[in-house]
Amino acid sequence: MSLTCQVQVVLSNITKEKAETVKKALEPDNVDFPEGLSLNVENVDNKLVFNFESKKNMKQLIGTIDEVMDHIQVALKVIE
Repeated sequence: MSLTCQVQVVLSNITKEKAETVKKALEPDNVDFPEGLSLNVENVDNKLVFNFESKKNMKQLIGTIDEVMDHIQVALKVIE
């Protein structure tokens, strides 16, 4: 049996410019993800949508989400 976990995080009411800046700031971190773990980031209307998926380690998924949220917070503080 294979266990897959998907988590979606949505930042609402974000301008297109801020969304693009945050997305670009995260690109270096979205390289060489561990096997079985993925992140897809999309701009949808005035939202920035983060889709995380793990096919292996749930603890690793939680840690990755926490780290990405920290990076988003820093990026938003810098552009304010």
